[in-house]
Amino acid sequence: MSHSTGISDLGLDLASLTVHADDNLALVSDVTTPLHVSTTYHYNDDPSKLKSAREHDIRVADKPGSFIYSRFSTPVIERLEAVVSAALNGHAIVYSSGLAAYTAALAHYHPKKLSIGDGYHGCHGVARIFTRLSNMEQIELYDENLGEGDLMHIETPINPTGLSVDLAKAVEFAHSRGAKVLVDATFAPPPLQDPFEFGVDMVMHSATKYLGGHSDLLAGVLVTKDDDVRMRLLQDRGMLGGAPGNFESWLLLRSMRTFKMRVETQSRNATTVVQFLNSAIKNSEIPVLKTIYHSSLQTEDFVRKQLKNGLFGPTFSIEVESIEVAKTLPSRLKLFHHATSLGGVESLIEWRAMTDEHVSQTLLRLSIGVEDADDLIADLKQGLLSFSK
Repeated sequence: MSHSTGISDLGLDLASLTVHADDNLALVSDVTTPLHVSTTYHYNDDPSKLKSAREHDIRVADKPGSFIYSRFSTPVIERLEAVVSAALNGHAIVYSSGLAAYTAALAHYHPKKLSIGDGYHGCHGVARIFTRLSNMEQIELYDENLGEGDLMHIETPINPTGLSVDLAKAVEFAHSRGAKVLVDATFAPPPLQDPFEFGVDMVMHSATKYLGGHSDLLAGVLVTKDDDVRMRLLQDRGMLGGAPGNFESWLLLRSMRTFKMRVETQSRNATTVVQFLNSAIKNSEIPVLKTIYHSSLQTEDFVRKQLKNGLFGPTFSIEVESIEVAKTLPSRLKLFHHATSLGGVESLIEWRAMTDEHVSQTLLRLSIGVEDADDLIADLKQGLLSFSK
């Protein structure tokens, strides 16, 4: 079943699409989407319309509203995927977490070689499992041994720094060798970035982050332009058990209604905060602050081709002068929660070494929320300057 709708063909803005892309799938007259909790659904009452398993793959609904079992799909998952498909410019398949989505992508491509660079340590962990199970070889980005049927996994912007990677360069390299390109675009969802514009084969998002936006759900998404790939992913999801629960799907659909306004606000806030901190470093106003990593500070031409309209990822990292400062700063801030994850409406700061063994011990990752930017700047300023007293 395709999630293309008449609404999607009207040329609507992203803000309108995320509110209305699933209107045609409403089963009842509720203005807001109802929460369906059933795990199983009635078969058709007309015996002439029943098909045996030999004739029909029940794991994939062949028309809207054709539900069998919640491991395959449900009314709320169907509506959610219609909205996410419209927002992410492709066929979206939703999973129970970002790593469940990544696992599904590796299972789908089943590469002999995985070309993987910097990025989320969880994805590297999943890759190690595939290496253990199938001897998948992990190689560096732009390794000349990348070949037919292999996979390049790019994350941009990169976790935890927020720096961008050249997608056009990666796609040209991989495709010239017959490899596919999977992009984790979690740190810069639309309207900030659309990796499909650069010819990538599949896009991944941890929907826990900006798509969810409220730090209250786990979900992941794979997006493809190929309907045959979409069907295979749905079939695999039914067997691998990767579908999200009804409640999490309902929460995510609720969150998508405000997606554009949240992400744009967070992006503008983050850029404003980064500009302040960068100026403070240049003018030696905050001695303990040493370095800032963020796409807005990159000077390469490709950055502004990928991150459009002056909007940059709302997550960035800073380096401070010592481990002690890195461990202590979060406790001196009032508007930032010291916690892992990112993308919620509330601002977070994390001493990243607590969850990622590969980063600098003096690195702090900041996820900027929807609070007033000046309030966030004032809070960071007082916290950072407290070490100079």
